[in-house]
Amino acid sequence: MTTFNGLPAHILLVHAIVVLLPLSALLLVLTAVWPAARHRLAGPNAVLAVLVVLLVPLTTDAGEWLERRVPSGELVRAHAELGDTAILYAVPIALLALVVWWRGREARAAAGRRTYLAPLSSAVTNVVAVLALVAGAAGVYGMYRIGDSGAKAAWTGNFSSQDNGRGHN
Repeated sequence: MTTFNGLPAHILLVHAIVVLLPLSALLLVLTAVWPAARHRLAGPNAVLAVLVVLLVPLTTDAGEWLERRVPSGELVRAHAELGDTAILYAVPIALLALVVWWRGREARAAAGRRTYLAPLSSAVTNVVAVLALVAGAAGVYGMYRIGDSGAKAAWTGNFSSQDNGRGHN
């Protein structure tokens, strides 16, 4: 996908990633550490996290298309390099979201018996929670860095700090 409704697809898709990846990261942490949230939100978050993994390559491909059509510069190159790392945040979040969901599913189905991902093991639950915190924090920070570099690439030198006199009264 290169354009949508006359606009570069990247500038539209990136908004989905910037919102959905941190949301999925937050939900991952919440479902990993809070059993009530896990019961209600782990399944929807697993779906959301997988959707984000599918959206990342579409967004980066659209970004590469756009990169070839804007003036080259250090800020654009820096953003493109950081943008390529988005998948490294999305995949662990999705894998852990699937693990949290699957463990909750097994716990409900097991009725006290031990199953493959050991949903009754507090040690495994603690390891998953720590991994979720690390992956979630890394994902949010990574998206901040990618988004900040994109904003700098798009806006540096493209606005004035002076009011143009056309303000609203």
